Amino acid sequence: MRGRHVDRSVSGYGGENNGSGASNHTSAGKEHMETEAFFRASKILLVAGKGGVGKTTGAAALAWSAAAVGLRVVLVEVDGTRGIASRFDAPALAYEPSELHARTTGSLYGRRITPDDALLEYLADHGMKRLGGRLVSTGTLDVIATAAPGIKDILILGKLKQLVGTDAADLLVLDTPASGHALSFLRSPKGLADTVRSGPIRRQADEVVAVLTDPALCQVVLVTLAEETPVSEVMETAYALEEEVGVALGPVIVNALLAPVPDDPPGRFAATLVTREADALTAALSFERTRVDAQSHQRDRLRRELPLAQIALPLLPVRHIGPTEIETLSTHLVNGIRHLADRA
Repeated sequence: MRGRHVDRSVSGYGGENNGSGASNHTSAGKEHMETEAFFRASKILLVAGKGGVGKTTGAAALAWSAAAVGLRVVLVEVDGTRGIASRFDAPALAYEPSELHARTTGSLYGRRITPDDALLEYLADHGMKRLGGRLVSTGTLDVIATAAPGIKDILILGKLKQLVGTDAADLLVLDTPASGHALSFLRSPKGLADTVRSGPIRRQADEVVAVLTDPALCQVVLVTLAEETPVSEVMETAYALEEEVGVALGPVIVNALLAPVPDDPPGRFAATLVTREADALTAALSFERTRVDAQSHQRDRLRRELPLAQIALPLLPVRHIGPTEIETLSTHLVNGIRHLADRA
């Protein structure tokens, strides 16, 4: 993997805050600037990862963190993704933006972009609203999609490209489909550009490719667990995205990390535990320590084989991830971003 994407995503944003006058800010002000600079480094953050690793939760925490430092953020889900609304205890997302959570600084909205809705809007904007309704109601779009694979992805990505050119948001955070689908989703524009010689589809594909491959406009943040299979898959995804799509890669979010286990906690309870209880506690802590060590091993493996910075998020012992948990994870996420700036 070449270093150009890594250098920009990990340290490039930090350089923007090192000019004259930085010393006049308080520590809190400097940290705020560092976090804001990270989120202003690109207009679109595509959040990708294997199903079940916490990709949607990571996208929600990123969006929350960006809104907390004053940005206008739109968190987007597409076909193949669900769950953003539940992270904020909000109603199901629609095509039109709706507020996910009130912020005292920035704003945080969510929306769901589907190919049908994007096509209807596109045709309506070009005076063909009735034609769009017919295409969708008769299933013609599905027929076209079968004949020209990738056309639905182009409609969604084209809408994102269009939003980048407006003042709708400072940052778009897209919860992409799970890894396998995310790759085909992001490959589609280049594939169409290579196969369609001319016309509006070719122009749209070229414009979307230009957005995806411009680090000032778009970056991918990968999410994984510190386990063997997810780590292997996130590495494969990272190399494929850079080599086949040409998209810039940001830091990897390593989700659901266990807390370190104290060396000898049973000793603190020796006076109140019978031998059998103490042995059970010792065995449980030994097992937990083994799991922590296994996670540490996988993080070391990820560092060796993928030259991207890591941001760690803890495992939260809850059954439902809601706004309170997203805010907690956002705090850890921001701390991780500040550590990146410290290393720059």
